[in-house]
Amino acid sequence: MKQSKLFTKTSKNVPTDEVAKNAQLLIQAGFVDKLMAGTYSFLPLGLRVFKKIENIIRQEMENLGANEILMPTLQPKENWQITGRWDGLDNLFRFVSYYSKIDYALGATHEEIVVPLVKKFVFSYKDLPTATFQIQNKFRDEKRAKSGILRGREFFMKDLYSFHATSEDLDFYYEKATKAYEKIFQRAGVGEQTYFTYASGGTFSKYSHEFQTVCEAGEDLIYICEKCRIAINEEIIEDLNHQCPKCENTDLRKEKAVETGNIFKLMTKYSKPFELKFKNQNGEENEVIMGCYGIGLNRLMGVAVELFHDDKGIIWPESIAPFAVHLIDLDQNEQAEKIYAELFDAGIEVLWDDREVRAGEKFADSDLIGIPYRVVISKKSLEAGGVELKKRSEQASEIIAIKDLISLLKK
Repeated sequence: MKQSKLFTKTSKNVPTDEVAKNAQLLIQAGFVDKLMAGTYSFLPLGLRVFKKIENIIRQEMENLGANEILMPTLQPKENWQITGRWDGLDNLFRFVSYYSKIDYALGATHEEIVVPLVKKFVFSYKDLPTATFQIQNKFRDEKRAKSGILRGREFFMKDLYSFHATSEDLDFYYEKATKAYEKIFQRAGVGEQTYFTYASGGTFSKYSHEFQTVCEAGEDLIYICEKCRIAINEEIIEDLNHQCPKCENTDLRKEKAVETGNIFKLMTKYSKPFELKFKNQNGEENEVIMGCYGIGLNRLMGVAVELFHDDKGIIWPESIAPFAVHLIDLDQNEQAEKIYAELFDAGIEVLWDDREVRAGEKFADSDLIGIPYRVVISKKSLEAGGVELKKRSEQASEIIAIKDLISLLKK
């Protein structure tokens, strides 16, 4: 992509109404735009990052054998009444249709939709296990939207729901989903900072589990056992006597963290009210057992920015960066277009700064946007033998012969 064709622009000014670093940098760099508190537009660069995250998640869900679907955001009151959450969920957006005077909800989550949907197709033990997922925007009436895109009133979630004949089969799938989540966070570049975390199970089971990413912007407190590489949410640390539930280690490290994912053994909490049942091998009816597994795409993107930035701007992990290479042409050199075409043909995603602006502005924008590799072509670099290559995460640069550039970048 040519940078001159981007309709968005960077800004020198930090947004005065944003406290969170992720929102400040994403707005400044032209990745998102704030419409109102808790609601953001994803601009071209931001949408590219979002799609990278989405594709990583989708691939790992498909590897689990789950079917992707897309369920409605507009939902009937009756479904929420069946589970008791029409009045019981405090952040549910509710409204009355102007014309029909019928009550509706905007989807905060999708148990009330997916269970009656699956009921139309699951009848026998032969239909189980099965799993389905979606990636969709959610709406929650947060009392105070804050922390930029980490906590909004409209945001995107990946919901995975699994359906089982036995609790043993749920346990087996739950472990597979846990491994898939760990792989997602590793691939997205935040795996080293993300911990499988024990949390309150509420009405579901003794424990639920979260994936907490250690981050100064976090709202949660977790206690980390480095021996087992797991964590315990502060809400249950006293119940566990400040011990690791695996090895009973008491030397735990306290950290602030952001919940970037969660998994629950729902058991029959939602299948029961909707009478989702199946017939076993003996023809007996049993309630379907469920699990649910969520990841916040906005949060994952925001956490990456919180973790990887410096005083100049964002430093994107390579796997979710909007482009792999930022090509900066300082002298309107005809070689720049040739390099751009060669990178493109080699399948390397490149943003070409072809704008007629000062070199200092190009470098400042490049640092702010945070693309992993910067390639500068100028009279000076050509005289030195090629182009100047620099990683965004490093200070040093080096001159690379143009003929060697693609093979080096593709390693």
